[in-house]
Amino acid sequence: MIEDIEINQLKIISTEGGDVLHGIKASEKQFDGFGEAYFSTVNNGAVKGWKKHLKMTLNLMVPVGKVGFVFFDDREDSQSINTFQSLVISTENYYRLTVPPGIWFGFKGLSEDKNLLLNVANIEHDPDEAVNRPIHEIKYDWSSVR
Repeated sequence: MIEDIEINQLKIISTEGGDVLHGIKASEKQFDGFGEAYFSTVNNGAVKGWKKHLKMTLNLMVPVGKVGFVFFDDREDSQSINTFQSLVISTENYYRLTVPPGIWFGFKGLSEDKNLLLNVANIEHDPDEAVNRPIHEIKYDWSSVR
């Protein structure tokens, strides 16, 4: 486990007309303010990453499809430095991942149908606030993410 990443199981409430999927409440400790919420799609087998936010805290959820996340910690002051962590999230495995700034991440679409993730971020998007690296620069066996 990477230090400071939080994993919270979320509720899905089934109703006759369709399900209600919880996301995040202002009263939860993982809520660190609201900057923006955005959705990202990822095609089956496609890998997006690597990205590291310098200020943004992420709250990641997958309400549609199945997405595999991989995190890499290169923070010098972390007890989990040089550690990888992978998790798969879907409606069958419905969690919210809270990821603090400073941790590299990428994600892979695993469902043949649409894969959709939601990020509820504590700050608005700022292109100067994140660092990107090509997927091959941080060595990881993405074929193991299923």
